[in-house]
Amino acid sequence: MNPPSGAPQQKPAEDAGIPGPKHNQETPVVWERWQKKRTFVRALEGTYSFLTKELLEAPRIISSKSVPWKGGPNLYGKHPIAPGAAAKITQAIECHIEAYAPGAYSQKHGHLNSACFFIIKGRGHDIHDGRRIEWKAGDVMFVENGCVHQHFNDDPDNEAILLVFKAKPLFLFMHLLYQKMISYPPNKLPEGHEDWTPPKDI
Repeated sequence: MNPPSGAPQQKPAEDAGIPGPKHNQETPVVWERWQKKRTFVRALEGTYSFLTKELLEAPRIISSKSVPWKGGPNLYGKHPIAPGAAAKITQAIECHIEAYAPGAYSQKHGHLNSACFFIIKGRGHDIHDGRRIEWKAGDVMFVENGCVHQHFNDDPDNEAILLVFKAKPLFLFMHLLYQKMISYPPNKLPEGHEDWTPPKDI
């Protein structure tokens, strides 16, 4: 049925400023999540009793093995806890795991939220606003608010695994949205490690 004459016309999603299927595709994007529409803060809809019941019944153990790795080929990530993930136990924090191929490194980028990294495996360094910071397995590393940073696996023979916690959903809820990509991670694996894949036991 057509709208009555003179009624406002519905704008296409792209015209209304809503990311459509080709969002962010004018730049070389390495990971799918950098292109698709995402849930940054989950809606809380319903009655207090319904929301409370849903929260109390949410699982307290999240199996990261059930969450698929995404990204590649040098750097993979998985998000067991995030507003867009199946687990709804929290949206005040986001938790993800990163796996770096031998000698690999991340994108160079910046964002307003801080982040806490626990180094599960490996050794490497970060560059934070031009400052070099060394890290190794067992260390806890912080990326400060608004810091331009990049992560490097310094071991040419072994992978590095990092566990990341951040209050990103709270920052985004307060419209502290600004994020900047400066350079992307490489799109091929280091020589001699062309068959590397992230671990299956995490």
